[in-house]
Amino acid sequence: MRIHIATDHAGLEFSRTLIDHLSNGGHEVVDHGPTDYDPLDDYPAFCINAALAVVRDQAAGVRALGVVFGGSGNGEQIAANKVEGVRAALVWSMDTAILARQHNDANVISIGARQHTVEEAVRYIDAFIAEPFSGDDRHVRRIAQLAEYERTGDIAGKGVDVTA
Repeated sequence: MRIHIATDHAGLEFSRTLIDHLSNGGHEVVDHGPTDYDPLDDYPAFCINAALAVVRDQAAGVRALGVVFGGSGNGEQIAANKVEGVRAALVWSMDTAILARQHNDANVISIGARQHTVEEAVRYIDAFIAEPFSGDDRHVRRIAQLAEYERTGDIAGKGVDVTA
């Protein structure tokens, strides 16, 4: 599987460990940056580029997921979720990693590099990558509603306040 990763300065050292781990696990890793430590770097472009690459790959039929991380993972998740077609989940436990894939078909995982040990973060990422989407009708329906809103600004018949 192709795994697109991105971080900010807080996750730079972890990114190097993660690249080695994922590559040794047989994955093709694409690093969207940063490449050098800069305590004042801006993560949005790195994370957006990783998210865009995941969407492009998936549209082309390539099995791909994304991993974004920073100090808390919050900003990185927000940045990735600005890309149409991305469902980025902030993960902080094994349950959230597994459910992000099972229920939400999340295609990007976000982790706070300062919130977990390297071992914990790697376990969450491995679980996320290994877990398939359940395909249950209720989850398919809900994901379709999110995609509809993303494309149109409405979810037909669901009472979205389009006047706001």
